[in-house]
Amino acid sequence: MMDSNSHRQTDARLKAEVIVTCCALGQHGLTHGTSGNVSVRRDAETFFISPTAVPYEQLDDIPLMDFQGRWYGARRPSSEWRFHRDILKARPDINAIVHTHSKYAVALACTGSGIPAFHYMVAVAGGADIRCAPYATFGTQALSDNAVAALVDRKACLLANHGLIATGHDLASALRLAGEVENLAAQYSAALSVGEPEILSTDEMIKVVGLFRSYGKQDSDHDPDLRFGGPSGP
Repeated sequence: MMDSNSHRQTDARLKAEVIVTCCALGQHGLTHGTSGNVSVRRDAETFFISPTAVPYEQLDDIPLMDFQGRWYGARRPSSEWRFHRDILKARPDINAIVHTHSKYAVALACTGSGIPAFHYMVAVAGGADIRCAPYATFGTQALSDNAVAALVDRKACLLANHGLIATGHDLASALRLAGEVENLAAQYSAALSVGEPEILSTDEMIKVVGLFRSYGKQDSDHDPDLRFGGPSGP
């Protein structure tokens, strides 16, 4: 069990990660102004979430929330706290959430369109497509319910006429996924401008999703033709 000093150090680290991630949204071109928000799980009952309407470069205090809707701190939490709470509550495999209004993801979401399997990298979001949740007014329980449903068996989704939600085991992975989905949205938009994209089969996407479970891991053994020869060359 952590002592009070360890708890304070962990809280300080998580708050700092929220601030760094919020600032990265603008630096990476994933949002504009104060649109978008970020959260990270603190424990089984609480999470930190970016405050409402504070320019990212001026962030100081990060509010803490519990799953009952109570908040603590000097800043009021984001108006989108409901879907952050409900996603974290429904998905114990998720520890961090990044919500953005990135250009191409918003463009597709404003047509009510998700991202189909036009490219194998769509599997990075956990399935054969990236769904678009039906529209509901921002900050409402209806929007939260729609987002949770769109994220079943997925790590990311679009929100109709609104934006993008990306999740991860930590804020760094959620931020990377937000960038990947925005890039896919840009590529899909470009493909649509040329013609009708070829869509990969469900069987192929199931195969790719399986391969992605070990993708990038140094101890992966999914490729039987690739053999480790030692730490140095012959």
